[in-house]
Parts: sequence; C-alpha cells; structure tokens
Amino acid sequence: MLFNSYLFVFVFFPICLLGYYGLLRGGKAVAARVFLTAMSLWFYGYFNLSYLLIMVCSIGVNFMFHRLLSRGDAQEEAAGKRPGMSRKTVMILAAAFNLGVLFYFKYFDFFLASVNGVFGTSFVLRGILLPLGISFFTFQQISFVVDTYHGEVKDCPLDEYALFVSFFPQLIAGPIVNHSEMLPQFEKIGEKKPDWERIAGGFSLFVLGLAKKVLLADTFGAGVDYGYGNIAALGRLDAVLVVLFYALQLYFDFSGYCDMAVGIGRMLGIEIPENFRSPYRAVNIVDFWKRWHITLNRFFTKYIYIPLGGSRRGEGRMYLNFLVVFFLSGLWHGAGYHFILWGMMHGVLYVATKFWQKRIRPVVFGGQAGADSRQREPREPGTGLGHKIMTVVSQVATFLYVSIAWVYFRAENIGQANSLLATAFLGKMQKLSMDLAACFQVDEFWYVIKVLHLDNLPVSRYILMFVILAAGLYFAMAGKNAAQRIERLTYRAGTAAVIAVLMVWCVLSFSGVSTFLYFNF
Repeated sequence: MLFNSYLFVFVFFPICLLGYYGLLRGGKAVAARVFLTAMSLWFYGYFNLSYLLIMVCSIGVNFMFHRLLSRGDAQEEAAGKRPGMSRKTVMILAAAFNLGVLFYFKYFDFFLASVNGVFGTSFVLRGILLPLGISFFTFQQISFVVDTYHGEVKDCPLDEYALFVSFFPQLIAGPIVNHSEMLPQFEKIGEKKPDWERIAGGFSLFVLGLAKKVLLADTFGAGVDYGYGNIAALGRLDAVLVVLFYALQLYFDFSGYCDMAVGIGRMLGIEIPENFRSPYRAVNIVDFWKRWHITLNRFFTKYIYIPLGGSRRGEGRMYLNFLVVFFLSGLWHGAGYHFILWGMMHGVLYVATKFWQKRIRPVVFGGQAGADSRQREPREPGTGLGHKIMTVVSQVATFLYVSIAWVYFRAENIGQANSLLATAFLGKMQKLSMDLAACFQVDEFWYVIKVLHLDNLPVSRYILMFVILAAGLYFAMAGKNAAQRIERLTYRAGTAAVIAVLMVWCVLSFSGVSTFLYFNF
C-alpha cells in the first residue's frame, strides 16, 4: 500500500486512527499495540501476501534469538559470569540467518550472474522477487539482536517486538529505527492523552512530504525516465538537465517518504527519528553523510565501522574502514556493480576529505598566522564575505559531485551511466529537447502560462521546465526543510486553508504518481 494512494488516505489510515484512539480511550493499551501491529501487517501484506509470510517468519525467528539471548544473559548475570561462548554463538547464528535471508532474496541472482561472467558457467538465474523493505527490516532486526547480546535490550514482549519491526510508517523505506527510540514509546502507549496540536503538526508534515513526492519528485521523474530511455537523442545540455533532475527526484522522493513517515507517527503519538537534514546544503561529502539517510549511516557506524576498529588502530586502518563501510553501503542499496561503484565514489572522496581535514585547520584569527596573530582578537569562524562565498562554492561543488555519482545509482548498469555522463561532458551542443521539456507541461501550470499570455513566446515550452527546476533547487539547497517549517508553523485559518489546498492538489494528482524509489532497495 502506498501513502500516496486513495486507499491509504481515505480508507486505511482513517480506520487506523479511529481504531487506535478508540482502544486507547477505552483504556486498552495492549489491544491498541496489537491493533497497530495488525494494521501494519495489512499495510505490508497488501503489496504481496508472500512478502507478509517472509516478514512474519523473520519476526518469529529473530524473536526466538532475542529470547535465547535474554534468558542466557539473565542466567549468566545471576551466576556472576561474563557472557559466554554460547550466547556469542546464538548472536552469530542470528546475524547469519538475517544476512542469509537478505543474500538469497537480494543478491543470489547477482552472485550467479557474476560467477557466470567470471568463470563462463551457465547457471540459470532464479528471477527471485525482492520483498519490499527487506533491507530495512533486516538491518533493524540485526541491530536489535546484537544490542540484546550486548545487554542493551532486556526481555521484550512479543507484541512490542512485532510492532517495533512492522510499524507501518517506516517499514518499507525507513528510517532504520533503534530499539532505544521506539520501545520506550510503545511501552507508554495509553499513558498520554491525544495531543491535538501534535496531531495537526503531524498531518501538516504528512502533507508537505506528500507534496514533495507527488508534485515534485514524480514531475522530475518523468524527465528522468525520458532522459535515461533516450540517451542517444540527448544533447549536452539535455544530459546535464537529466543529471540534475534525478538528483532532485531522488531527494524529494526519499525525503518526502520520511516526512510522511514522521508525520504519520506523530498523528499516532509516536516520534520517528529524523533521517534527512537538508543534505544538499552540505559543504563537503563528510557533511553530506551527516545529513543524508542519517539512520543508515548510524547503523554502519555502530555495527561495522566501530567493530572494525574505527579510528583506534591508526589513520591508515581508519581510512580502510571507511572504504569498507561505503563498499557495503553501495552493495546494500542494490545488487549491481554500478551500486558498488557509486558507493566507492563516495568512499574515496570521503577518505580524501577526512585526510585533508586532519591536515588543514581553519584560521580563526585575522591577518597572517604566527606570533603576531595570537595577540589579536579572534574572529568568529563562519563570518565575512569570503567565508560565505567559499561556503556557497563548496555547497555547489558537493551537490554537483553527488549528482554525478547518482547517475551510477540510477542507471541500469555502468555502461548506461558512462554514456549519459559522456553526453553531459562531451555531447553535441544542440537545441534543448522539446520532448524533455514536454515532461514538465503539467496541466495546472500550463493553464497559468496561458492566462499570463506567455504561451506565444518562442521559449514557452521550456518555461515550466526551468521554473520547476529552479523551485526544486531552491527548496533542496536554500529554503527551510519540512521539519523546520512545521516547527515554526502557527495553526490559524490561513495555515489550515493552505494545507487543505495542498492536500487536495496532491489527492487530485494521485492518478499519475509512482511508487517510491527506495522501494527498490
């Protein structure tokens, strides 16, 4: 089931809200948790019943591992013993089970194809269907089991664990939540009365996220689909635009989903962690990964980077650990060499940036560095025209590098990505494609063009494309993000009218929307 669908907006979520708060009003907190879990299973099973069976089995097996670890921990603690080999074995088996399931459904065909390519064999690919969200709920359960092993999670009842894994707002495309963020909230379900201002804020955030997806991401997506499907017909400027279009499509698609997830959670009285913090405002690649897909970065840091030694074993080992993390990040996003290349493009620049940062320190004193400068009054870093110019230049350079790397993320293979980039850098200078511009001729916007009598201009067919591009760049790189707008929102008649109009506009556009991009990962 999609957030951006008539079924979700007019049937599923109203039933969810009414049933949930109805049970809470009757003082039935446990029933409310079970009800949310049942609704989450309906939400997930709507896509495909076989997906639901896979997830339920995964929940059951992982809960068994959790109970084994919890009981073993309690017994050893009572006996005054340290965690023994038996608990470690259980933890390893749990991790192996989860990674094995993920490998089979996501990477088995990729593995067979790679073996065929390297050794000339002819293994038949299985054509295995990838269950939606399996990467997200598998990583979430790995973290839960590992944290149980380390004593960070005590014995958890089945109803809370099932809700932790299946909670529908963040089930399909994240964020990857942590037990410490969610379980305490699930335990307190029923203790608080509905907060109507919080519910209104959650609804407003949901609408803003929906607008990102329906009005911006899918509009850019039409241009992206045309561009990648007709690379040979593109000129240099067309190819450059397609690169930018995908960078904005992916951002508004994924960020919009996460905004909707947080908004839905707030309407249910549950706070879901932030996953995006204006990533296209980053001034370098290190800053970018503090802002983009925050919870995935957190997972890799805690469960991969730190166990590998982090920065404790020397600078060279630290850089190697970073590269391992980005290799795995690329592989996590998709079974293909182009995903691995995308990850390594980020990893190499990340290591280079860290290397540079360790050797260059910002000058916080005016004038020349040296003994004389120490006697002067220090200036606050980040002020002055020169700094502002360098910040803008760094932001634009980071955005362009990330956008180029996204080409490998979007392409079907490395060859297609190379072809588009070659066209963008070395292609023919020709008139912009009318077919590409036609992807942006949204009816409601084109009507405005006609009312303003701009449709007779020679460039009229390109106006909407560049206006929407400019709006997308502004919202992504300069304007306040959705969370910031909600924080400062005052709920008056005018605000309610704007949110209502935006919601109606989105609903009227449902017939032309697509699934979320991260459903594929």
